[in-house]
Amino acid sequence: MRAFSPLSTRLRKNLADRGSNVRSLVIGIAGGTASGKTSLTKALVKEFKGNTAVVYLDNYYKSHTGLTYEQRAALNYDAPTAFDIDLMIEQLRQLIDGNPIECPVYDYTIHNRSEEVQEIAPQPVVIVEGILLFVFPQLCELFDIKLFVDTDADERILRRVRRDMVERGRTIDSIEKQYLETVKPMHDLYVEPSKRKADIIIPDGVQNLVALDMIINRINNYLHSV
Repeated sequence: MRAFSPLSTRLRKNLADRGSNVRSLVIGIAGGTASGKTSLTKALVKEFKGNTAVVYLDNYYKSHTGLTYEQRAALNYDAPTAFDIDLMIEQLRQLIDGNPIECPVYDYTIHNRSEEVQEIAPQPVVIVEGILLFVFPQLCELFDIKLFVDTDADERILRRVRRDMVERGRTIDSIEKQYLETVKPMHDLYVEPSKRKADIIIPDGVQNLVALDMIINRINNYLHSV
């Protein structure tokens, strides 16, 4: 586990260049499917209640309204091209600048964006969560702290099966097909290599109390400095 490097100055310079007085600590949380990214995010939100805004990469899946359900179900949702990353970067910059955003909302049960949007207000700490976050260089430039949750593959697939069946109404056959055809190949090609860009790699996610304590202390130090 690598120690934290000093806070990046890239975001601070970008904000100063745009004349903004807002200073947000931006934390990127990446990792494989069902690795525990959301659990870590929830733990930080609970710890810093009222000071955090959360942006999920999954909500920026491209809209495929013109396709049938069967056609949408056959798409590769684990490749970088599945996301409208330009919109995400644009909205994240707006949020960092102190402006509320209307974030799209993705509906896993229909493999498409819903008609709803979620208004997200700016906060001192902005947490961004998603499997492929560190694959996008322009997105990485916005992160002050990059965390990668590293969990054993066997545990991740068991969690995914349970989640997709219970929360997303998927069948075991569809889960197996998607995992073998896109999830695992894309993980090996994109997700696993991307952890080299992380500032800290966290084995076992939120269960790693030492790492969690380090992250909480770092955020506290930031909040006390602004």
